[in-house]
Amino acid sequence: MKNEELILIIDFYGQYNQLIARRVRECNVYSEIVPFNTDIEKIKSKNPKGIIFTGGPASVYAENAPMCDKEIFNLGIPILGICYGMQFMTYSLGGKVARADKREYGTTEVSINNNSKLFKGFGNVNNCLMSHTDFVEALPEGFENIGSTDNCPNAAMQNTEKNFYGIQFHPEVNHTVDGTEIIRNFVYEVCGCTGTWKMSSFVQDTIKSLKEKIGDKKALCALSGGVDSSVAATLLSKAIGKNLTCIFVDHGLLRKNEAEEVSEVFENSEVNFIKIDARKRFLDKLAGITEPEQKRKIIGEEFIRVFEEEAKKIGTVDFLVQGTIYPDVIESGVGLGAKIKSHHNVGGLPNCVDFKEIVEPLRDLFKDEVRKAGLELGLPEHLVYRQPFPGPGLAIRIIGDITEDKVKILQDADYIFRKEIQESGLDKSINQYFAVLTNLRSVGVMGDERTYDYTLALRAVETSDFMTASFSKIPYGILENISSRIVNEVKHINRVVYDITSKPPATIEWE
Repeated sequence: MKNEELILIIDFYGQYNQLIARRVRECNVYSEIVPFNTDIEKIKSKNPKGIIFTGGPASVYAENAPMCDKEIFNLGIPILGICYGMQFMTYSLGGKVARADKREYGTTEVSINNNSKLFKGFGNVNNCLMSHTDFVEALPEGFENIGSTDNCPNAAMQNTEKNFYGIQFHPEVNHTVDGTEIIRNFVYEVCGCTGTWKMSSFVQDTIKSLKEKIGDKKALCALSGGVDSSVAATLLSKAIGKNLTCIFVDHGLLRKNEAEEVSEVFENSEVNFIKIDARKRFLDKLAGITEPEQKRKIIGEEFIRVFEEEAKKIGTVDFLVQGTIYPDVIESGVGLGAKIKSHHNVGGLPNCVDFKEIVEPLRDLFKDEVRKAGLELGLPEHLVYRQPFPGPGLAIRIIGDITEDKVKILQDADYIFRKEIQESGLDKSINQYFAVLTNLRSVGVMGDERTYDYTLALRAVETSDFMTASFSKIPYGILENISSRIVNEVKHINRVVYDITSKPPATIEWE
């Protein structure tokens, strides 16, 4: 099914490119991201209702700065340039971009002209996220100023005759007040979209696309039992039916009772389901390894090797399906993005993989969008809203070397934490919560005797997209009860601490 309304996002290596796409989709309009060097004829063939230029780290006047074909300005299509995108528009159309005397980073008060279609419904000022070193010094011919800050005289501009708009700030991030409304105004007021796209459209289009891609060939899905892999498996099952086999690997690093719970759900479904007990294999490979990136790489490679072995038993399997989602891609540093940590299913993959292609149908979605897709597919709510769990499992929640004893300690402590959060009703407002077994030992007193045991850290965050997150302000009484239970019921833990760091500067996981 061809989308009748498309907003095309031209990516200049912007760190928030997928957030822009997400905001457009929140307006019920389909969006697609293409690189800046996409052929102009391909852009024309997509017949977009509007185009958005992303931000980017480069200076537009620098050598080898990313540029798209300037013919794009002659297509008669509305364009919104964000940050670098505004600067590229300015530079291409004869304006001037220069290095600012004072850089702007963080939330800044922007004076705006609310007579502009872009700022319909806004007051005269708005707090917006700025993140730039360069600025527009002189507007191109035909443009007028519609926004400014104390340090940036041209924070927004428009050419209403050609429907070209530029903003120096980032409306796609939560720090910009009502930023989605700015994108909505562009999509509806400027581009004339009506908003017919819904998550059901994504589900239908993805199933159709998977049918066309895989045809009558076989695929193997890496199934963890989490929402991401479960949604990916369901999409593939609807697309290719019995040609899909789901492999669940128990690598000995799962949460307490998790292997049994996952098996119970999928063994009774219509999906071809195989459970592999690889606990000893993974723990042997990880013995003595303390560096988190190395842990991820080992686990990522070992998963692939297990899948390859199982594929040979099934017969010719061309496709490996993974539940990779967009935050995994960002943190693994795909493209020119900065690498934060390798995810076992992205940056943790080995160089040599014995499959013709890896299929990742959820690669462009955020966690909440994956959940919407899951509900659209008819998956049960308890599965859709299950606590996120990383592929490497408890290996990256155990600081230092990994042993069977440490895994058991963390499983028991984490189970208590999650159980208490659920029984308190906080599981509806906390998006992710888990325990971390630190490698720190400290002195304690239990029963008038000295102990020298592990410190356990508790982590709980609230987030909408897992790109940024705030620590959850769990009431002290609940934390006290959790701490008391863990220290009294789990051997070798004598101290519990609570992590009150947001993302950024921290990541959600510790490793």
